[in-house]
Amino acid sequence: MANDKNEANRALIDKIGDVEKEYNTTFSNTQKILLTTDGSITAILDVLYGKITLKTIDQHIEEADRSHAKLVNVPTGEKINFREVIMHKDGKPLIYAISHIPLSRCNDEICSDLIRADIPIGRILKNYDVESRREINKIYIEKPNDRLKEIFETDEDMLAREYVIINCDDILMWIKEVFPVSHFTQI
Repeated sequence: MANDKNEANRALIDKIGDVEKEYNTTFSNTQKILLTTDGSITAILDVLYGKITLKTIDQHIEEADRSHAKLVNVPTGEKINFREVIMHKDGKPLIYAISHIPLSRCNDEICSDLIRADIPIGRILKNYDVESRREINKIYIEKPNDRLKEIFETDEDMLAREYVIINCDDILMWIKEVFPVSHFTQI
């Protein structure tokens, strides 16, 4: 029993190993940290690069269709905020991210910052002292779509992860983060 309690990160370590084996590659320590952290990606990037900035590509409120409702555990038709952003430093894209956030689970201040400002989610949660935890659902490599090819100016494969941020036992946000496999190999 004690051993099981000391293996909380084993599933993530195994998943990284599985993806490395499947694609016959070895990720850098920084890539592994970015893919498996249950903390703020923003904080990690700020440490690595100095304060990063965020550019919002698209943001709108929509009614959750069946697939998006399932991601954030809300009824179909509930209002969710869709947000598509690039985290960058001095114009260099670092990470592309999309999020789905049920508006019913955010207070007015958080909703306002999400909608009107280019503030990373990690900073928003910290600014409002939101107690939360992240649960990583998937880590994988994918082929880039046209949007990712344009943003990163490459057609190389992308590392991706999907996770949820949980607050008071409810999914506060679903997030997918993506970056080229050549990023974060020298840091």
